[in-house]
Parts: sequence; structure tokens; C-alpha cells
Amino acid sequence: MKSDTVTKGIETAPQRSLFNALGLTEEELSRPLVGIVSSYNEIVPGHMNIDKIVEAVKTGVAMAGGTPIVFPAIAVCDGIAMGHIGMKYSLVTRDLIADSTECMATAHQFDALVMVPNCDKNVPGLLMAAARVNVPTVFVSGGPMLAGHVNGQKTSLSSMFEAVGAYAAGKMDEAGVNDYVCNACPTCGSCSGMYTANSMNCLTEAIGMGLEGNGTIPAVYSQRIKLAKHAGMKVMELLEKNIRPRDILTEKAFMNALTVDMALGCSTNTMLHIPAIAHEAGVELNLDIANEISEKTPNLCHLAPAGHHYMEELNEAGGIYAVMKELDKKGLLYTDLITATGKTVAENIKDAKIINPEIIRPLDNPYSEKGGIAVLRGNIAPDSCVVKRSAVVEEMLVHEGPARVFDCEEDAIAAIRGGKIVEGDVVVIRYEGPKGGPGMREMLNPTSAIAGMGLGSSVALITDGRFSGASRGASIGHVSPEAAAGGPIGLIEEGDIIAIDIPANTINVKVSDEELAKRKEKFVPKEPKVKTGYLARYAKMVTSADKGAILKLD
Repeated sequence: MKSDTVTKGIETAPQRSLFNALGLTEEELSRPLVGIVSSYNEIVPGHMNIDKIVEAVKTGVAMAGGTPIVFPAIAVCDGIAMGHIGMKYSLVTRDLIADSTECMATAHQFDALVMVPNCDKNVPGLLMAAARVNVPTVFVSGGPMLAGHVNGQKTSLSSMFEAVGAYAAGKMDEAGVNDYVCNACPTCGSCSGMYTANSMNCLTEAIGMGLEGNGTIPAVYSQRIKLAKHAGMKVMELLEKNIRPRDILTEKAFMNALTVDMALGCSTNTMLHIPAIAHEAGVELNLDIANEISEKTPNLCHLAPAGHHYMEELNEAGGIYAVMKELDKKGLLYTDLITATGKTVAENIKDAKIINPEIIRPLDNPYSEKGGIAVLRGNIAPDSCVVKRSAVVEEMLVHEGPARVFDCEEDAIAAIRGGKIVEGDVVVIRYEGPKGGPGMREMLNPTSAIAGMGLGSSVALITDGRFSGASRGASIGHVSPEAAAGGPIGLIEEGDIIAIDIPANTINVKVSDEELAKRKEKFVPKEPKVKTGYLARYAKMVTSADKGAILKLD
């Protein structure tokens, strides 16, 4: 046992004296030490119930003969951090979470881990840590929020942000906005659409690091407590069989995750997180593979913001295993891979079935023949950019319009809410990338303002920043290289015509190569906006979005 380093032999007497100070008995120290990584806090709605999940995990570990010991991980609520300097601190926490968990797990020599995350950067951060530490590990999330209800319709956080845009356009009064405030987010849990948190929790299940239901069982259901107990028991089985994260997180497993991603229509943020997790597992992914997978993977689900279905309905319709079972009918998955259930993908999904064929559509009736995410390239984004194709209306899949250029999110929002953006425009927001932000802010406020003002079917938005999973419309993010790194998005001028062709996977500014070369000669990128503290260090170390915004060792 790894923990023998701190629990066995006369040499460990000093360590054992400290375990004694914790009140641990000799019997407890004779068993495997299992670290429970708790993301509980009182500021994130998706994490306020995690204390109960953690207690259930502890019960499961103890039932199976282990000694559970809890330590914390941080998490930021992207919704609360949205639209101000706080959003610069969201993506950067992914690496803080990975680093601190690696430190805690290794310093204390845990034999196994159960990760209990829920929200956006918390899930990939812990997956990165699992790959680094590489002791037997199971994930069990806090679970999704139930959908809200406003005016007799189910709703969610994306509708809340769009209500603010509707108010700015004079289409909703303050009482209407307050109705959303009080009813859009009715329970604890990760926000109820296929946003980044739920995307990552579903893909944790698809990639094999979580048990069935990890991504879809609502936070308030007692079934999630049972799931947590089973996760605690299961990690002891993985320890006995010596099944570790790097046995599960193989190149083929990442292909499975990308395939399920396309079928579900997940958040574009998965295109940042999957490469970063793969990198920690020793697998290098080229984002172009996403288009190859998308070409052959039908989009089977339209959850909010792409449609009017919510996580509770996906759960009732059969969950992630039902989606995977349908994809396997077309031979789209590798099914001989080992997972955290101790079984193969094929064994996991053999009894799954679609219960509601409108929530999870069968292969012969998909929402589209291609997957939910597209990677675009062109003279604006030679190293790629990303769009959630499944959340783009048909008339915006191909679009040309004049560039309306802004060097920060705040200026763009002021122009949108001030009525200065009109039909046909292409809003360009730059210097919001990993380095330029720093921190690559999400652009939910501008996309929601565009949608709320009725411009979602006529205005596009491109940025070297990123988008919330709650964003919809022709929202194209992760433009690489970013402006702060000298990328050509920094060369675009007001009024330049931008041509977007999502089916063809292209994005270009209609300016000659000669003119772009002249502009580049004079171009001096702006310095990152924050020059002190963690963000300043992050800006110096972070790579571009197409590389997953990972931190460079040099």
C-alpha cells in the first residue's frame, strides 16, 4: 500500500503520532487510506449539497473496508463571476485545483481517491489531478439542478441572462426580470442545461471515470446519495484490482468522450478541457480530430441552450449510457475499454435503452447528421476556433457581415445594450484570451444580450475569449492565436467584412494577404490587463486555447 510509507514501521512513528492527533485508531490505519476530495462551499449552488455527497462517499468507503479522509478543493461559480473582473479567475482555477489536489494526495500518500466535483473548472481540474497522481480514483459529482419554471415553461440560467437583454431592449419590465430571478434556478446543483459543468460531468461518465448517472441524476434526488455510496465502495474494488486513471484515460477513451460530446451537443469549453486532461494523461490531441468525429457522429440531444430540454429529462430518458448504446449501433465507440466501474464500456451499456426518443433521438432521426461542435480555421484563426453548431440557427450557419471591433467585453456589452449593434453585424471581442485577459473570460453577457434583444438570428460574435455553455447563437470562441500573442484577430478593423461558413469549417476576414501583411508590420499587441498576483504569473505561463490553455513548464 502507498500509505505504508506513513503508517507502517518504526520509521513512521512521527507520522503515526499525527494520525493519532486526528483521532484515527490503529484499526483505521491498518486499512487503505482513501482521500475524499470535497469541493463543498457555501457560495456555489452546485456545491452547497456536496457535504451530503461526501458523507455518503465516506460511508461507502468504510463499508468496503477503507478509511475515508476528506480534504478540500476550491470552485468558482461562473454565473456569479460573470461580467466583471471575477471571470478572469474562473479558468485559471482549473490549474490551481489540479496543482493543490496533486500536492495533498501525494504529500499524504493516499492509496486511492474519490473526487467530488460539480462545476465548470472544478471537474476538469480534478480529472487533471487524477491523471497526475494516478492512484485508483472514482468521480461522483454533486449533480445537476432541476429546471426552473417561469410563465408555465421550464427554464434555466441562460434564460435569466437573456431576460436582462430583453429588459434592455424594452421587451420585458423589471417585474418580469424578477420573476426569472426568483424561479430560474430553483434548487442546488449545477445549472440545469447542457452547460459546461453538466457537459464535463456527463463526459466524465462517458470517458469511464464516473459511475452510471454521474452526469444526469439531479442533485436533489436521493438516488445521488446512493450513487455516492456506491462510488465509495467502487474505489475499493479498483484499488484491489489496481485499476488506475491512466489505465482508463487512454487515447481511445478520449475519442469516446469527443464522440459523446458531439452527440450531446456539449459546451464549447469541452474543447479546452479535453485536450488539457489528455495532456496530463500523456495523450496529445489535435483539435482537428473533433471535426473528423463530428462528420460521422449525429447530434442526438438538444438540451438548453440549444433546445428546451433539461438535465432531469436526459436522466429520465435513459442518461449517458443510453446515448452511448445508440452510438454503438453505428460502431462509433471503442467498447473494449476498462472503466471505473471495473467493467468495460460494452458491459456498462449492454442493458441501456432510450426511454424517451425525443430527448435522446435514435440514429434514424437525429437533430442533425453532424455533431454539436465545429472547429473552424481561416485567416482570422489559423490555429483554430470553436463554435457550438447545435446552438446556431440555420440562417446563421453561413454569414457575412461588417466587423464591429472591441478590445474588451465591457465595451461590447455597452454597444449591444445601447442599440449600436444592428442586424448583420459581426461583433469582434479581442484581448480576452488566456494570456490577454488574462484568464479567457466567458462571454455569456454579450451573447445573452444579443439573444435577448432579438438579434440571435442575425448577429454573430467572435472572440479570443470563450463562451459559457449557456451561450447560444453564432458564438465563435477560442480564436487562436489570440490578439495578445500577435494573432490576426488583432488586425481586424472596424467595418472589415467577415465571412463565416460553419458547414465548411471556415472563418475569414475578406482582406487581401497583402493588406494583412501591412497591418501586421505596424501591429503591437496590447499587454495583459492585470500585471500582479496569480493572473500575472498565469499570463506568462499559459499556452493558447487550441492547446487547451495548459501551463508551460518552461
